[in-house]
Order: sequence, then structure tokens, then C-alpha cells
Amino acid sequence: MRVMVMVKPYQSATAADRMPSAEAVAEMGKYNDELIAAGVMVDGGGLKPLSVAGARIRWSGRKAMVLDGPFTETKEVIGGYWIWQVADFAEAVAWARKAPMEDTELELRPFFEPEDFEGIATPELIAQEQGWREAQLAKAPKAGQG
Repeated sequence: MRVMVMVKPYQSATAADRMPSAEAVAEMGKYNDELIAAGVMVDGGGLKPLSVAGARIRWSGRKAMVLDGPFTETKEVIGGYWIWQVADFAEAVAWARKAPMEDTELELRPFFEPEDFEGIATPELIAQEQGWREAQLAKAPKAGQG
């Protein structure tokens, strides 16, 4: 099962714009190494603040409108993310509880998997999606590789 873990700062978007300390970066690096060594981490990263860079695409019907950042007033901000491959949701929760976080919130959301679309998508489309997932996992970080 793949799970997206989103880091959501408690502070306002402006307070969340500060760069983390060197100690926090080192601690997160150790945690990421543990995730990679356990074969859990597929991808992850911190996101630049919306006050610095970003865009939003909003649809009205099928028409897309681009809203260019920076955005100064944002209530819910995602500051970073991980994508994990775990046996089940309980394992994801257990890993999340070990995260070296302070004054923040993590949101965990399982991905739809190709087999969730049986009866909706053709078997060929499901097989294609499964191939894409396998290719993504093959490119995921491995322990000992920078």
C-alpha cells in the first residue's frame, strides 16, 4: 500500500517560511535514512513556501485559470511530503509517530491503487497503471545510495 504523508505546519504560512535549523535538517536526514533502509520511503521532500513561489490552477467547468503566486494568506499549507510503501495503514501510522516533528501535524492518505478500479477501468488500463507503479518503485531511493 502506498501512502502520502503531508507535513502541515501549525504556524501561519508566514511563520512556516523560516528555514529549519541545521539540527532539524540533520535529525530529518537520519529519519529519512531509517525509512529508506526499511524500504518504506519512495519519495519525499520539502516544499518552498507559497509566499516565495507557487501557482494554482483553478477550473471552472473545463476552463483552466492560472493563479500565479506568491500567495501571502494561506490557511492550510503543505510544507513537505513523503510517499511511503507500507504493508498496511497501521505501519504508516507507526512510522509517522516516529517522525522528528515539533509543532506540526502530519496527514496520512492512502493512494488509490490500480486494483481499486476493477470493474471501472479495462484490465489493460489497470495493467498499464500497475506497470507505472512498479517502475516508480524501482526508481525509489535505496539505503546506502545518496
